[in-house]
Amino acid sequence: MAAPDVTRASVGLRSERGPVLLAVMLSIGLVAIDSTILATAVPAVVADLGGFTQFPWLFSVYLLAQAVSVPVYAKLADQVGRKPVMLVGVALFLLGSLLCGLAWGMGALIAFRAVQGLGAGAVQPVGMTIVGDIYSIAERAKVQGYLASVWAISAVVGPTLGGVFADYLSWRWIFFVNLPLGVAAGWMLLRHFSEDVARERHRIDVAGSVLLTAGGLLLLLALLEGGIRWAWSSSMSIGLFAVAGVLLATFVLVERRAAEPVLPLWVFRHRVLISAMLASLVVGVLIMGLSTYVPLYAQTVLGHGAVVAGFALAAMTLGWPIAASNAGRLYLSIGFRRTMLIGSAISLAGTSLLVTIGPDSSILHLAAACFVMGIGFGLVASPSVIAAQSSVTWGHRGVATGTTMFARSVGSAVGVAVFGAIANGVVASRIGRGVPDLEHLTPGVLHPAVHAVFVASAVAAVSLVAVSAVMSRRVVEPVTDQ
Repeated sequence: MAAPDVTRASVGLRSERGPVLLAVMLSIGLVAIDSTILATAVPAVVADLGGFTQFPWLFSVYLLAQAVSVPVYAKLADQVGRKPVMLVGVALFLLGSLLCGLAWGMGALIAFRAVQGLGAGAVQPVGMTIVGDIYSIAERAKVQGYLASVWAISAVVGPTLGGVFADYLSWRWIFFVNLPLGVAAGWMLLRHFSEDVARERHRIDVAGSVLLTAGGLLLLLALLEGGIRWAWSSSMSIGLFAVAGVLLATFVLVERRAAEPVLPLWVFRHRVLISAMLASLVVGVLIMGLSTYVPLYAQTVLGHGAVVAGFALAAMTLGWPIAASNAGRLYLSIGFRRTMLIGSAISLAGTSLLVTIGPDSSILHLAAACFVMGIGFGLVASPSVIAAQSSVTWGHRGVATGTTMFARSVGSAVGVAVFGAIANGVVASRIGRGVPDLEHLTPGVLHPAVHAVFVASAVAAVSLVAVSAVMSRRVVEPVTDQ
């Protein structure tokens, strides 16, 4: 669709498409907040339900369920339309929220978080696909500002809201609060979003979906828990990687013969999609390096409290939406490839600034590095998704969006594994034995360990520059959009 004169009014929340955009923003916002809102309420949850040793699974199972279900939902959105898949995702998320609020034990809460994750796996990619359907490239340049603000607000509101509920009401309201907001989002989508989908008989790729989900689940589980719950060289770790490898190899063989594959193999031969997926993967790796180790360094080495450490990391969530909301002006004038190159170069500058931080550095130094990296991520992540969407027709846009988001989830898991192995390796070499609990480590040991992670982040940023350099020079909006 052409948009020769695009203004904030024409794409804003008060425009004709405003209710749909608001519903998508609200749905994605719920998913984004639920990724962080539980963190500050963990002590209250454990005090009520017990199961202290199990609580990390509250986060892992949500991430796993969300990540492995993305490709399946993305393919279904291309086959039957965005609306029914999005509504199913919202309904699953609300069901999981209700059950989490009623959970009677830690095991039940973990299981119900998985239900939430399955709903989130549909909401995020299908919501972004809907935005790609109803707005042109030029319009999406403006809409990105709204979507980026959702993530920025969620990053700040999530932990704060979780603490308020845990301290003054009950941790269960962390989940109950999703119900009215989710119902409102679903109602707006049901009433205001319409799409003209050709009713055809489709062949659901059940075998491919099962193999991809099972293989992806085991791979992510091995990456997330390896070196934490079991050693990398243990039979559990080796077994998980081996079984995951067999399942994914079988998946490739099945997809070659599937009539309508859940993840078409042509995706991996498409230059723009490959570039977008690799960029998303590296961004996922870098995000985990920041999210995990910046607060740790601020507290244990620089000696600041948790609140100050959180604000240092929040600098990234401030830089990201600022860049994302202005990325459209860049890629409309100089193209996706050059915009991503600029963003990756800024990310590299941010990681380089991170490497210069030492025990005597100020918290502002650390926050500045995070802010610069956030600017870089904003100029890479948003344009890469839009480039992927714009390089295919309507019938493949869900898959294009889903694969880029799935790549970021895989990158996050890889980041946890690689950075954890690096940090643990440095700690073990310093103290000459296995890695003890965090409270037993001195700043003199933690500084070189986390600094090694920062150096690895800079190396990853170099690869981001390389990925952006091979992005197709010109991506145009498909002529046959429906």
